[in-house]
Amino acid sequence: MRVVIAGAGLVGWGLAKRLGQGKHDVVVIDADREVCERLYSQLGVTAVHGSATSIATLEDAALSRAGCAVGTMRGDNDNLCFALLAKHMGVPRTIVRMRDPRYEEAYKLAGVTRVLNVVDLYLNQFVWEIEEPAMQELTTFGEGKASIVFMRVPEGSRAAGRTIEQIAKDAVFPTDCVIVGIFRAEAEQFIIPRGQVTVNAGDRVYLAASSADLRKALRYLKMK
Repeated sequence: MRVVIAGAGLVGWGLAKRLGQGKHDVVVIDADREVCERLYSQLGVTAVHGSATSIATLEDAALSRAGCAVGTMRGDNDNLCFALLAKHMGVPRTIVRMRDPRYEEAYKLAGVTRVLNVVDLYLNQFVWEIEEPAMQELTTFGEGKASIVFMRVPEGSRAAGRTIEQIAKDAVFPTDCVIVGIFRAEAEQFIIPRGQVTVNAGDRVYLAASSADLRKALRYLKMK
């Protein structure tokens, strides 16, 4: 898929690096000529020097052929303009990084497919790291109301040696928390958990739930 990224800051550069290693055709637009040159020489992705709010620059980047447009510029006003132009040029999906939540409604009106509120994302990560250091957050969903996290099952845990079915039926384990995956390091094996799969001490368990239920699940996994 052709992906056009507006802005080669920390997020834009990292995204270009990740996507450029796969099967995607990545194009990055940035106003800094030296940054564009480094993008091409270090990552091998196409870099277009210019303003991502200029139709001429977007035509140079062949934005109309993109399957997805991503706005990662510093200013919400620039990302909003880029999103509007991407919609005008027929791009089916647009994703933007939002700094100021006052722009959220404007982004929706502009037809943005997905708005990522970086402030909320970073705050969630800080809160988890401070309050629950044993648990690491992978992603949020449901407008940030729920998360997917993982933690390692400690020795002597109440869950160790029990099946998924037994854990789910335990009155102490939160009803609305789902174990979505297990990684067994010694076997280098990722397991999609079914009812009779046994959880072992040392397993990395992936959980999906609201923040409150995830904290209950963490307490359960720590129980002896």
